[in-house]
Amino acid sequence: MVRFSNNIIGLLNFLTFLLSIPILGGGVWLSKHASTECDRWLEKPVIAIGVFLLVVSLAGLIGACCRVTWLLWVYLLVMFLLIVILFAFTIFAFVVTNKGAGEAVSKRGYKEYRLGDYSNWLQKRVNNPKTWNRIKSCLQSGKVCTEFQNKFLNDTFPDFYTENLSALQSGCCKPADECNFTYVNPTTWTKTANATLNNPDCTTWDNDPNILCFDCQSCKAGLLQNLKTDWKKVAVINIVVLVFLVIVYSIGCCAFRNNRQENWKRY
Repeated sequence: MVRFSNNIIGLLNFLTFLLSIPILGGGVWLSKHASTECDRWLEKPVIAIGVFLLVVSLAGLIGACCRVTWLLWVYLLVMFLLIVILFAFTIFAFVVTNKGAGEAVSKRGYKEYRLGDYSNWLQKRVNNPKTWNRIKSCLQSGKVCTEFQNKFLNDTFPDFYTENLSALQSGCCKPADECNFTYVNPTTWTKTANATLNNPDCTTWDNDPNILCFDCQSCKAGLLQNLKTDWKKVAVINIVVLVFLVIVYSIGCCAFRNNRQENWKRY
């Protein structure tokens, strides 16, 4: 029973070590084969996560199985910091994603999104020109509006307005309803005499497939709506991970105590 906690920590870290290898390999592969801005964004974080898991798992594995007390102490310290960071991020995610939602439009199957409805912190991030240009490049290379165009190309005017569009499709691939543009096809709209240009997005819109509404406030809002949904899911997953980490940390503390007791017996 005395060595049970050491064995459990050793097993868990061995599995983590195995997991870190494909993650690290994936990051190295991305660094050599990245063809888009989105891929290059992923490259460094994936490598960093792989290296982190590799180093921490080795520390925990050697510390628990070889009775190296100082390595196990380092492992427990890193685990404690990780628990604190995850807890803080979870609270932060719930706070910054608490505001914002799509607005239902009369006789429309989709919602429209306004940047001002979301938290100030998120608004500042997407309003930064350098940040938004990288995000926009990602959206364009991801062919968000190309797929949108192909999917709804044969829709008539009434059919299109009943479609259930995603937040990005609604915000980035078509003009706002209040612009009163004339529908030609999903990504082609004609500005008419009765067009309303009070909304700055109406003047930003362009039928060029590379422009559309990628610089619109509605596109930024659509991205934040996606981010809000994803962060909510991540926050829930984080709670589960936190519970798991606390359990592992508790077992690790037992293993650390076992190491110290065995060291005392030797002397």
